[in-house]
Amino acid sequence: MTKAKLTLVVFLSSLMGLLAVPALAQNANDTAAIRNIIKSETAAWNKADAVAYASHFAADGTFTNILGAFYKGHDAFLAEHTQIFKTIFLGSTLQQDIVSLQFATPDVAVVEVLTAVTGAKIPGARSDSFDAKGRLRTRLLQVVARRGGEWKIVAYHNVEVKDALHAPEQQ
Repeated sequence: MTKAKLTLVVFLSSLMGLLAVPALAQNANDTAAIRNIIKSETAAWNKADAVAYASHFAADGTFTNILGAFYKGHDAFLAEHTQIFKTIFLGSTLQQDIVSLQFATPDVAVVEVLTAVTGAKIPGARSDSFDAKGRLRTRLLQVVARRGGEWKIVAYHNVEVKDALHAPEQQ
């Protein structure tokens, strides 16, 4: 490698390092904003407020519930949660703990949440749908994307954790 090429490589590497610093600083703010979405979901669920629960869901977002039913769009997400807050999850309490929050790009993050719902009334539910404490446990994977300066949930995929898997206790 010539001296000129080596100098160019060193310069570009240094420049990339300098450019990465603002991105890292931004990540702390973005991480906090995404964590706040999870906190607001919990608060909204515990008030049975479907409008607030759906407030961060994208207009074109996709949603798969614990039964495997698939929905598309904010209106469908809102309608489904309006219904369940009046029926099977009426009076229930949600706890959510972030297991993993990773940025795929500066504008897209993947958030995995371990949830526990107490007080669910699911007719015909199998005995292994609830843990020994009577909680419905799920792993909720949400993909959030920055759109127009706001973080929006673009994919929401919820799967039930069977009691036999012994999900870790939440913090």
